[in-house]
Amino acid sequence: MLLVLLAIVAALIGAGVAEALLPRHGRLVRTVAAAICLAGFTAIVLDLILVLPNETLLLPFGPLGIGITLALDGLSAFFLIGVFLAAAAALFVARDETLAAAPLIPVFVAGMVITLLAGDGFTLFTGFETMSAASWLLILSYGPPLPAAKAGRLYMTMAIAGALTLLAAMAVGFGVGGDFAAWRAAPPTGARAAGLLLLVLIGAGSKAGLPPLHGWLPIAHPAAPAPVSAMMSGAMTKVALYVIVRLLFDLAGPNPPLWWGVPLIVMGALGVLLGAARANFESDIKAVLASSTIENIGVIAVALGLALTARAAHLPLLASLALGAALLHVLGHGINKTLMFLIAGAVDHQAGSRRLDRLGGLVHFMPVTTACAIAGAASLAALPPMIGFAAIWMVFQGLLTAPRLGSFVLQMLIPVAATLLAGGGALALSAMLRLVGVTFLGRPRAVRTAGAHETSLPISLVLVALAATSTVLGVLPGLALRLASPALYLLTGADLSGRAGWFGVGTQVSGGAYYGAVPTVLVLAGIGTVIWLALRRHPALSRRARAWDCGFAAPPPFLPFGDTTTQYGATSLSEPLGRSLGVPLFDWQMATSIPEPGETGPARFGIVWYDPVLRFLHAPVLRARDWLADRAELIQRLTIRRTLGMMVAALVALLVIVALLEQS
Repeated sequence: MLLVLLAIVAALIGAGVAEALLPRHGRLVRTVAAAICLAGFTAIVLDLILVLPNETLLLPFGPLGIGITLALDGLSAFFLIGVFLAAAAALFVARDETLAAAPLIPVFVAGMVITLLAGDGFTLFTGFETMSAASWLLILSYGPPLPAAKAGRLYMTMAIAGALTLLAAMAVGFGVGGDFAAWRAAPPTGARAAGLLLLVLIGAGSKAGLPPLHGWLPIAHPAAPAPVSAMMSGAMTKVALYVIVRLLFDLAGPNPPLWWGVPLIVMGALGVLLGAARANFESDIKAVLASSTIENIGVIAVALGLALTARAAHLPLLASLALGAALLHVLGHGINKTLMFLIAGAVDHQAGSRRLDRLGGLVHFMPVTTACAIAGAASLAALPPMIGFAAIWMVFQGLLTAPRLGSFVLQMLIPVAATLLAGGGALALSAMLRLVGVTFLGRPRAVRTAGAHETSLPISLVLVALAATSTVLGVLPGLALRLASPALYLLTGADLSGRAGWFGVGTQVSGGAYYGAVPTVLVLAGIGTVIWLALRRHPALSRRARAWDCGFAAPPPFLPFGDTTTQYGATSLSEPLGRSLGVPLFDWQMATSIPEPGETGPARFGIVWYDPVLRFLHAPVLRARDWLADRAELIQRLTIRRTLGMMVAALVALLVIVALLEQS
């Protein structure tokens, strides 16, 4: 299988080169790349079902003659499912996009696959940075130059800081040489282990969007093309989580300290609260979805922290339950966020805007897209019977059991985390209701919106396939958990065998069980009962009358679509939350501008808020970046003698590094 996956990586890189050389055939190249990713998805699913993946491949070329090690096991195979599925859908939809940096899309996918197949530190770092560089260039090449440049600078600053920190994490934890097998044989202890944990959470956590390193997501994701945003949120953030799991669960040894899970639980719980709250205040569809990504990554981080703590406490059943919930949510969120970002792109194309206050009424013009959006939003809001609910249910089952752990700090922390997750779930539901209601229901808020029409049939089929996959996995969560069994057994020594069936999953820890088919049957029975009662009460169904207009005034002749100012909009729906949660979290304020007496200008009213992370954490980093850039410009003014001296010093430093590598 490794040779097949290596061929897929080569084919993706070749597709990027082919589109760069033959830009007129870009549509065909992206279609072929999507087919390659779909083939990879099929192959890896069959491999997980038929064979337990456990392969290693040593390539004879690499840095300094050491060679490159590739490895495939249950963990990397499971994450490859989500990457290939998101990439196949995004590349197929990207066929109709006009992108200056389109050849980088297959390279972006190849970087993620290389990261997941890495069997040594060099390959892991190379794939991770290939993924970062390709996505950065794709952000810069799309949209208005000024916003794209601003988002690109912030994204690259965080990417460089994360890369340096991740490199330091591997050096501190495992040294500068050796493959993963050698790292497993000598796991870090003491201060090295603590340094590894801290640096990994900063280096990979910044790419995943863990607080307080999450501020770039709502800025960078809207600046990227919709297919790229779909892969960034649906796949790239999951690759960053894979790096965290690989380094902390696998390579750091089987007996971590009991407190290792605490930082993940704290950061995850904060992410749930901040991400879900921010999603209620954003006015751009992509920014809402990016904020939702912060919230869902927080849920996964809480589950990972719980699994790490349970493994340290030698509770394999609880560890496998928590890790299974995290992996199920990784797959479910990847599918749903890919779906929702592609829907955001379709709305932008057809309605001409992503701003919520300029949309509305799209259910009449884009019914298929609306149905898929409702399915995706329901899963992101953790409503049954979607896969999002199944994963959240498992997380809560683990949290309700975890207070039995002996640590007093954990006994106090975990109930607080569970409370924040419950509150974040309510906020996520509010955000998804706001997103779907303002975008697809009501009346069009702009004439351009009223001219929208359904997206093309191939794209509609992609959206329906993603929505159907999410629904099927929600009804049958055991299918996904069975695919995750090799990874669970690898990392916890136990899996969900005997607990995960076709139709549900039981915990054997708290005694609970979830069967996805049950809420499905109840929902369908409720809908059928309502229809039956309506038919029985009005058998003719021929009487038509105007529905309650929710307070709408009759539109004047010069407003054929009605007075849209009388509709509840995105700002008005979020105002109650802004007054309660927005003030302490985001310094939410109502800004008014009233003209002086005698002036004829209009009065203006608006909402002002900001993420404190951008001011107190990102701003100093950006100032340091600008200072370093100014100092680097001085190199251009050096004399030839000083320039040659710097080159000799760099060569000597490189020789020292080579000598250290050879000694290790």
